[in-house]
Amino acid sequence: MRPIIPPPIVGLAAAGALWCAAAYLPALTIAFPGRMVLAAVCAGAGVLIEGIGVLAFLRKRTTINPLRPERAGSLVVSGLYRISRNPMYLGMATLLTGWSLYLGTLAALLIVPAFVWLLTEIQIKPEEAALESVFGADYQSYKARVRRWI
Repeated sequence: MRPIIPPPIVGLAAAGALWCAAAYLPALTIAFPGRMVLAAVCAGAGVLIEGIGVLAFLRKRTTINPLRPERAGSLVVSGLYRISRNPMYLGMATLLTGWSLYLGTLAALLIVPAFVWLLTEIQIKPEEAALESVFGADYQSYKARVRRWI
């Protein structure tokens, strides 16, 4: 199976679902002191994590196109990639968490995990298969050392 939906589109769909839940299911809305600060911290951390992940790929001069992982020219295993095999996707999930906190919707308890599951199934698993075919034992060793998310 080859990835066909760009992960940012999946992330935007999840963000839209969170917004719809907040707008149309007000009974699921919560408020607590510090919610906006926590939302800003999560959103900022998500953007930072994604940005660092992208920069690592650019430094290695390898493709950041998630629909063509077989075109990877080098295996990125340093920086955040020592902690997570998917920091760009981890950043998206963290950003979605910030968005859900900003909106104050409890629907995030379903939507954010659904985003993680869906991205794992339709994007990450096919990526892993492609990277394994390109990098062989090096990628297998990397997978054994570093967790998929965190």
